[in-house]
Amino acid sequence: MNAATQTKRDFLDFSSLSEAELAGLLALGARLKAELKIGIEHPYLRGKTLAMIFQKPSLRTRITFETGMAQLGGHAIYLAPNDIGIGERESVKDVARNMARCVDLIMIRTFSHETAVELARESTVPVINGLTDLLHPCQLLADLLTMQERFGRDLSKLRVAFVGDGFNLAQSWIEAASLAGFELRLACPKGYEPEKSFVELLRNDESGTISDNPVEAVTDADVVYTDTWTSMGREKEAAQRRRDFKGFQVNDALLKHARKDAIVMHCLPAHRGEEITDDVIDGPRSVVLDQAENRLHAQKAVMVWLLRPDILRIAPSPDLRRFKKDH
Repeated sequence: MNAATQTKRDFLDFSSLSEAELAGLLALGARLKAELKIGIEHPYLRGKTLAMIFQKPSLRTRITFETGMAQLGGHAIYLAPNDIGIGERESVKDVARNMARCVDLIMIRTFSHETAVELARESTVPVINGLTDLLHPCQLLADLLTMQERFGRDLSKLRVAFVGDGFNLAQSWIEAASLAGFELRLACPKGYEPEKSFVELLRNDESGTISDNPVEAVTDADVVYTDTWTSMGREKEAAQRRRDFKGFQVNDALLKHARKDAIVMHCLPAHRGEEITDDVIDGPRSVVLDQAENRLHAQKAVMVWLLRPDILRIAPSPDLRRFKKDH
């Protein structure tokens, strides 16, 4: 086993990151975005290959990872659910060990979080969690980057209200709040709270509260966040969930309780008219398209960090405004 293998890192969650690593990833994402906007190329991963395993459908995850790898000078391979049948046609262990012989990086978008964990454990190349039923760290990194663009680098003074299902995204928000230090208020219908371990983390770190009162959560919030009430794989519950989530819609009436400069966030896809109204998601407070774009820049930062951690130690880019003026 070589030194590179011994120090191999994965990006499966926020809990394994340090505050410094999170700050470095966000700074690198912002830098790569700024450079891209003014035409500075950054082929840090030239000659590298990313394998993308998909067991769930995707728009933003596929586009941003594939485009991001191309912009970094590398190549991405898309593997549809039926291409390898991970865990069925071939064991997770065999998939991991075979892939690691041919590619430099693996991203997986799947149902069971344990599949991603086992893939990372058996692979000698880094593994990225593109989404599981437990966590969605790539989305959260893009969300934090978006919040920094609106409110500045110090997120610790912000109050975030999450209204909806205490599923994977809410659980990643809990991990992010614990690490970044902002206040998180969760509002979930009874029976739809996050898993017990995440609720305990929220309470033990005193990083936020959880209730079944959306107005209480949104009052004086800087960020109002929601997600679909019915996630992939739970479509049979849709009718029941619409009944159970009545009163948890992010609409103009609810937003009146937030701060006047509050922003509205949604990870997409959105079920318009259910968890959020058209006038809100398309309104002036909405930053959903900024979030979607920032998946590209945040994930590029993750891929660079995993394969070229030395890049995070490079001095910040020169004054980009001066560069633009001179060119």
